[in-house]
Amino acid sequence: MQNRLKQDRNLRGEVVSGKIVKGIAGFYYVVIGEELYECKAKGVFRKDHRKPLVGDLVEMEVIDAEKKIGNIRELLPRKSELIRPAVANVDQALVIFALTRPSPNLNLLDRFLVMMGRQGIPCLICFNKLDLDEEGLAKKYKKEYKECGNPLLFVSAHEGEGLEELRERLKGKITAVAGPSGVGKSSLINLLLGKRTMETGELSEKIDRGKHTTRHSELLQIDRDSFIFDTPGFSSLELFEMKKEELSGYYPEFEKHLGECRFGGCSHLTEPVCGVKNAVELGDISRIRYENYRLLYEELKNKKQY
Repeated sequence: MQNRLKQDRNLRGEVVSGKIVKGIAGFYYVVIGEELYECKAKGVFRKDHRKPLVGDLVEMEVIDAEKKIGNIRELLPRKSELIRPAVANVDQALVIFALTRPSPNLNLLDRFLVMMGRQGIPCLICFNKLDLDEEGLAKKYKKEYKECGNPLLFVSAHEGEGLEELRERLKGKITAVAGPSGVGKSSLINLLLGKRTMETGELSEKIDRGKHTTRHSELLQIDRDSFIFDTPGFSSLELFEMKKEELSGYYPEFEKHLGECRFGGCSHLTEPVCGVKNAVELGDISRIRYENYRLLYEELKNKKQY
């Protein structure tokens, strides 16, 4: 069907399948083979409380093949759906922080890992600005996160170091990319795409954080089968609809120590005999990760239930 679209430019009324790669101001941009169509969605989606998402596979009716205009007629079944960021059919997430300038907010990183874990999305952790690492921070964070259950990558967008391994991790997948401002996310994406696709902002020297430069959600194509989905910078993430008792399940390094806890349902906070707390004291569990667990647990405990 895609070949027919390339061969015949007068296909008004033809229904073809494609992927939404961008959504902005009520318009959806659908890739059909090597063609990009501007589409509106049928009103029936609003009536059924269904909203097309970037990453959705759709059936599209061709309105004008020459001008590349169409209408989305049907949303095909999703294999996954992220809530934040809102995107369908994601295979994995990539969260990017800088090793320094600005220093990484590890509480924010752990929040993200919990959120992705809860939605069943594997996550890659990427630390950028390896070229500025004069204090051995890469070694430190590698130790702190070695048992977190997520692959770690250390790269330098400035010098191109580590980019080939990152490309290999993204191959054949749709990857949602997230990270706070100023970490070099847009620069990394530009390098992966091999062209200057995204506007980059200068780092504010006064407050040591970047300006928000990403303005809409879009699937960016690295190669025929590899896409990345970029979202605006984030500064806080709420652990929505989650009970405090669930939290420890998203800390893989806790699991092998649970049998050493005296009480079933141990919170790993105040209990007198706790395998997790003991492992922290022995250095088998990262103290940074554990302290973030404590903060997130208290936040969930004090959250109002509506």
